[in-house]
Amino acid sequence: MNPRLLQLASPALPVGAYSYSQGLEWAIETGAVNCALSAAAWITDHLRLVFSRFEIPLYAQAFVAWQALPAAHDELLQLNAEFLATRESSEPRAESIQVGFSYAAWCREVAPLCAAQRETLAAINSPCAPVAASLAAAACRLTARDGAMAYTFGFAENQVMVLAKALPMGQIAAQKLLFSLATAVEQGVDTALGLSREDWCSAAPLLAIAQMKHESQYSRLFRS
Repeated sequence: MNPRLLQLASPALPVGAYSYSQGLEWAIETGAVNCALSAAAWITDHLRLVFSRFEIPLYAQAFVAWQALPAAHDELLQLNAEFLATRESSEPRAESIQVGFSYAAWCREVAPLCAAQRETLAAINSPCAPVAASLAAAACRLTARDGAMAYTFGFAENQVMVLAKALPMGQIAAQKLLFSLATAVEQGVDTALGLSREDWCSAAPLLAIAQMKHESQYSRLFRS
């Protein structure tokens, strides 16, 4: 096991993703998510229908592009702009920019970037989360699959931590849920890596509504 993979998968990585719920807090507020079973269904659907259909394929494409610099310079700028354009409300856009900013700072200060990677990173206006995270994995010489697995597991873990605080859910129950999500994480990554670009899809109306409703939620713990 590569120690750098463990570092990128660690909740101690200072990117701030734990402070966002991605609409899950609104689902809890409305009662749509009210137990471990409904929570597992919500997170699994998010992984299967959204995360693995767009964010992880884009992550994997960016991973390859970071390795193909300087030829892929323009492609990386395009992927970043494309991802931000699919954020359907202010909170998920702000989340991706903030987490991307933190990943980019980690890459500049910690990761062994080559000159072309540094130049392209500096040229990207507001690096988004998947593009900046894929640079971290590529610079650490991980495989695309391992990097995507760490990134996807981090998403699932953060969602479970939202439940632990907002549902609330006890620590053992949260760990049981996270354990049960392992198959969905792995299948999501494998699905993502098998998609052609023509099959990418970010459309998720209910999730978008949840994220928009969260913006005006009366009482909340999380930033999205």
